[in-house]
Amino acid sequence: MYYDSRPRMNESTPQKLAGSSGEMLWGFWYPALRSNQVRRRKLVRATLLEVPMVLGRDAGGKPFALRDVCPHRAFPLSFGHFDDTSVECAYHGWQFDAHTGQCRHIPSLTADSKLRCDRIYAGSFPSEERDGYIWAFMSNPEGRAPALGPIPPPPELPTFSPHYKIARLAADLPCSVDHGIIGLMDPAHGPFVHQAWWWRSRQSIRDKAKQFEPIPNGFRMSPHPPSANSAPYKILKLITSEPATTTIDFVLPNQRFEQIRAGKYWLSSRTTVTPIRRDLCRLDFVAAWNVLPWFPIVWFILHVLGPRFIRQDTAVIEKQSLGLEHEDRMMLVDDADRQARWYFELKAAHLESQRTGQPMHHPIAGPVTLRWRS
Repeated sequence: MYYDSRPRMNESTPQKLAGSSGEMLWGFWYPALRSNQVRRRKLVRATLLEVPMVLGRDAGGKPFALRDVCPHRAFPLSFGHFDDTSVECAYHGWQFDAHTGQCRHIPSLTADSKLRCDRIYAGSFPSEERDGYIWAFMSNPEGRAPALGPIPPPPELPTFSPHYKIARLAADLPCSVDHGIIGLMDPAHGPFVHQAWWWRSRQSIRDKAKQFEPIPNGFRMSPHPPSANSAPYKILKLITSEPATTTIDFVLPNQRFEQIRAGKYWLSSRTTVTPIRRDLCRLDFVAAWNVLPWFPIVWFILHVLGPRFIRQDTAVIEKQSLGLEHEDRMMLVDDADRQARWYFELKAAHLESQRTGQPMHHPIAGPVTLRWRS
């Protein structure tokens, strides 16, 4: 077993942390919209990282994402027309390739015009469809082509059998992406924010010890038995009669993966917190499972209890924002807040890597055991 011997922050000394201003991280995939929100021959508006975007599908159903600003007069392209291949601006009829953003036609040009319209581009963003979401690769605010070679594939929810059920939830969080993410990974608020007879109470607080390890662009809570004071995990154990293990990963820029395995049964989930504006982000939760697919116990937990959890977290963030108007410093104390500290350190390391062009230096040296009460 390993323990972190690094000096800890003095918990009586609040610190302003690097990256705590909600700075956006570029060079990653982000979920833009749910798949069912984007249909053929329809243009749909969205905002990611404060970038206005227009999304749609071509004749083959493949999604596309353009910057929602015509380079001619800055008219939103989303008010225009789409004919399965080109997006036409409603102001002057300029036409742009849906996938590349390259200008194909300018109606006002005369036959002897020397203007090369094919050298004009509307910003475009690589887009792919995964797990019921349209993802956009955000390399820069202008929608220029990524400067470095091929881009990685978008994230995909891990699944462990060919047949499973899937569910999705979403909520807007009135805060910066940083506060949304460190709230997502906070292990100590459960008994106070999510009190319920079927979940946890103040009386259920007990000592916890979890081992963590570094992974590319993030960290992992190593496989461990689920919390004994969580009723849904007790239900899983009762259903499967198998010992269960949980593994939790956090990966930049905004993803939390959790996998619960019990014999042949499994539940896999991914939560993302995506910045829309500096003061607004969106939580997207997707889960897949093969636990009793014919009996709606997991469906009930996700669709009935899950939204209640999200409403409780949203209410806390709304109230926290009242305090953040007057104080931008945070106390990250002992092991319970170490994951939040790691997030800020990972974010700072990524930004430094982008600035210098050097490989990212991972701030977590090796396995470490964290202890807290929750």
